Amino acid sequence: MEKYNVLRGLTRDGAARITVINSTDIVNQMIKYHHPAPTSTAAFGRILTATSIMGSMLKDKEDTITVRVVGDGPIGAIVACADYKGNVRGYVQNPDADLPIRSDGKLDVRGVVGKGQLSVTREFNGGAPQSGTIELVSGEIAEDICQYFAVSEQTPTECSLGVLVNPDGTCKAAGGVIVQLLPYANPQTVEQLEKNAQNLINISRLFEKGLTNSDIVARAFEGIEYDEFDDFTAEYVCKCNKDKFLDVIASFSEKEINGLFDDKDTVETCCKFCNRKYTYTKTEILNRKKARE
Repeated sequence: MEKYNVLRGLTRDGAARITVINSTDIVNQMIKYHHPAPTSTAAFGRILTATSIMGSMLKDKEDTITVRVVGDGPIGAIVACADYKGNVRGYVQNPDADLPIRSDGKLDVRGVVGKGQLSVTREFNGGAPQSGTIELVSGEIAEDICQYFAVSEQTPTECSLGVLVNPDGTCKAAGGVIVQLLPYANPQTVEQLEKNAQNLINISRLFEKGLTNSDIVARAFEGIEYDEFDDFTAEYVCKCNKDKFLDVIASFSEKEINGLFDDKDTVETCCKFCNRKYTYTKTEILNRKKARE
């Protein structure tokens, strides 16, 4: 088993770069926090996987990326955020959304997501955020990610994402790969990459069979000289804590704070990324408010 779950590589002619992630542990951590139904797990897991890869493409350690998919399907909005190391967290509007298995035996991600939009927002340290939005082309997520890069960033991209869900609701295998052409790519390399794209179909099944990230890179770059240039671990990481929520509540007016405590001795907050709950007294909040003024 590989020590790290993210691997990046580059063709030696500089035509294309690749990022591969085995996101099984990330998806299982998400399941522990959100307890989604199987179809929601597949959709949410694909978005977390893609967002983790896209986060690892950021250049500065203070940069972040947020991917939102808002469709008219029963799952509603899905949001994922990642940092430059690919650490990711997210939430889903309706984690209980589920649909019957499709006739081909696969989970109906397209149906649970529906028609809508995918938007990507990058926030840079010291700079203005940059956003792009596209209409969903399939709701299967991988195709939509490719469309986003093509339309919003003019970057030809291949993307494969997959999540296998066990009968008990846990994740058996999950992963993703993004291959992107770089400027002035060698046409022969591009042609070979297009041929190799079929080697990346059902990527979660490839991980289930025991293939490593290096094996996936080799399949994507078959017949092309390349180098693996780094590997690292990305995780599901929630950054919430009691103090952060306390600061938010303390920013309310005193009248608003008093209104929170009608017939109650305490108020409770819940983090949408990990469902962790924090409890506060009025004295605690007012003392923080006074300290902030």
